[in-house]
Amino acid sequence: MGVEVGAQAARARALAVLRIRSRALAVALLPAAAAVILGAGGATGHLVGPGWDSARAIVGAVAAVVLLAAAVIGLVVARARPAVSPTVAVAEGAAPDLYRLVRDLADRLDVPAPSAIALTPDCDSWLEDRTHAAHGPPPPRDGDEIAGPGGAHGPLHRRTAAAPVLVIGSPFLWWMRVGELRAVLAPVVAGTGPSAHPDIAAARRFVRGLDAAVAVCAHQGSRRPVLRPACSGIGWVARLMLRGCQLHAGEMERGVAAAAAERAQAVDYGLRIVAQEQVGLAYAGWDRLLTRVALPAWRMGRWPSRLDAGVVAALTELSRRDRLAEGFASRLGERPACDLLEEPGTVDEAASLLAARLFHGGPAEPGPDWSPVAWDDYPDEVVDRKWRTDAARLHRVLDALGVRRAPDPATVRHPGGPTLARVLDHLTDGLPPAPGATYGTSDPGHRPAEQPPTSTGPLAGTRPSAGTRPLTGTAPAADKARNPNPNPNPNPNPGSNPNPNPTSTPGRNPSPSRNPDPNVSRTPDPGPAATSPGSSPSPGSSPSSGSAPSSAAPGEPLIPPEAGPGHAPAAASTDHRETAPDLARLVSAFGPDSDGNDDPPPANPRSAALAARLGAEVGREEAAVVPAAGAGPLAAGQGPDSALWDDTAFPLFPLQPPRTDRELLADHVTAMVCCAAMDTVGATPGLDWLDGPTLLVDGERVPDLTPRVLSLVEDGDAGPLRTWLVELGIRPEKPVRLG
Repeated sequence: MGVEVGAQAARARALAVLRIRSRALAVALLPAAAAVILGAGGATGHLVGPGWDSARAIVGAVAAVVLLAAAVIGLVVARARPAVSPTVAVAEGAAPDLYRLVRDLADRLDVPAPSAIALTPDCDSWLEDRTHAAHGPPPPRDGDEIAGPGGAHGPLHRRTAAAPVLVIGSPFLWWMRVGELRAVLAPVVAGTGPSAHPDIAAARRFVRGLDAAVAVCAHQGSRRPVLRPACSGIGWVARLMLRGCQLHAGEMERGVAAAAAERAQAVDYGLRIVAQEQVGLAYAGWDRLLTRVALPAWRMGRWPSRLDAGVVAALTELSRRDRLAEGFASRLGERPACDLLEEPGTVDEAASLLAARLFHGGPAEPGPDWSPVAWDDYPDEVVDRKWRTDAARLHRVLDALGVRRAPDPATVRHPGGPTLARVLDHLTDGLPPAPGATYGTSDPGHRPAEQPPTSTGPLAGTRPSAGTRPLTGTAPAADKARNPNPNPNPNPNPGSNPNPNPTSTPGRNPSPSRNPDPNVSRTPDPGPAATSPGSSPSPGSSPSSGSAPSSAAPGEPLIPPEAGPGHAPAAASTDHRETAPDLARLVSAFGPDSDGNDDPPPANPRSAALAARLGAEVGREEAAVVPAAGAGPLAAGQGPDSALWDDTAFPLFPLQPPRTDRELLADHVTAMVCCAAMDTVGATPGLDWLDGPTLLVDGERVPDLTPRVLSLVEDGDAGPLRTWLVELGIRPEKPVRLG
């Protein structure tokens, strides 16, 4: 270890952590020492008598119990598998130039070289200790193009090198040039020097063992009630020692990072300042690509197989649009860092599949319902399919609400077909009357005469449009979110940490735009069943493959019953009718909620009703979809080192909070408008690298559609959208093809 001030401070903190371990061992040995003293006194004839005999028996029993408990705790801490970050292993044979660059950098810094290199679908780099025996690589796979003939770490089945693994963000390799990557990795590689010190390495192993023991006890205690008392005791002791080490361990990591940064100042310091700008730019492009481009494809059961290459296209497009990014695209003439890999396409595909696994919770292997998609096929296989699927769902919900397909069958050539005019007319017609008009003596929602009415009555000057059934139910809050992951607890290991030892950046953010608490479960809105009993979608079916719900029966509420955040989805039964409150509660669904969010009430209750019904429909479809395990193993060299992390804790980092009902309605109306444009004026689906799916008319991107749709959805004003349709020659009364 060098003479840097940070290194000396880190060693002092490491000794403080080891002293806590020594004190715990001393406490465990104290009763045994007392028993030895009492036994020696009795053997020499000094401590004799009935009192001393009783004391020897009691102290001996206590010592035996304490020693047994200490042995069990020590065994759990030693054998508990510390959590590691999901990565794609890159062997030296698959990237000899990259390994050579890292070794040269370590020689310039006078530190040990990392034992291996791995890639992560994230804009960050760090060192990770994988010296634990449980982190040995899996048995070698024949013909592995990335891991080599002997696995990711050579022919041995157990790791023997003490140096940590260098984890590099895969977007850096595609966007950065070779010199920029070397400058960015300099402070990271410099961290191997302090990591090699025995005291710091021992302190890290102890802290990681305690953290893993807490996670194991919490997990096993919840799964096996018989072991719950023992797991609770072991977990309590581990947490007690972990709290005692917390301050010292944090200061130790800060000292290591400071020492690494100080040592790396002499290597490409000027270039490193410029490279840090590229880090921020790559972070922004990666976040935009995942949330705007990759996420719609993941929701459709497809995963883009060249995400890292897409970052280059997205940032190049940004440099073309934004004057602040001018000059960044000119760097593309230099050698990219991905040229350091022998097969960049294979590595990109493996990193793209892992990104879908981490951020969306997709299957670990490709299959019929989880297949890759190339960027050239994205508009036809993702954008077009998404729009037509959303349009079909929108019309199914309108059917369930009892909205007729053609306002005037005499003026429409195909009165039974789905049209955009049907959506526009429904959202812009007058407010429906109070639902009390549909109540009868046989209706479950009938209010007895002796109860005071809660409705404010029909609004003056309004009446239901012809052919539209009055609303007789209440909608759940339209801004209520649904969880895209049907697993209510995506992380069964509460104490585990996917990156327990970030040497270079102690406070790094593991992912762009992630939900800070992925363990929070959200229950989908139950809503009334739209199909007959027994016809609910089976698990594993795709949202687009569900059958259209039948129209509601007379007297059946057309809006799903209100469900709070803690309500579970209602099971399908033969009677879907619920008590229907009045229209005032429907309007109040968009009012101030219990969390204090003062959202203005909707201008059109029909928009609120349709949004609520769409939210319930999407929630049921998402809850019914069970990720398939895949049809078979990955091709050679395309799999991450999955033996090192839990396979049931995905998605680890959800990209966005679940969409609200208003956002869903806007998305579905936009999809219907795009379908009408494609089927009437020959518009085509397109891919915008910064905004995702886009509509192309005469080869030009349509930029002003979103505010017009929001005007219709939020204010009930179809004027701007109808004007736009007339300007482009789109006929809303013409039926469209649905997915």
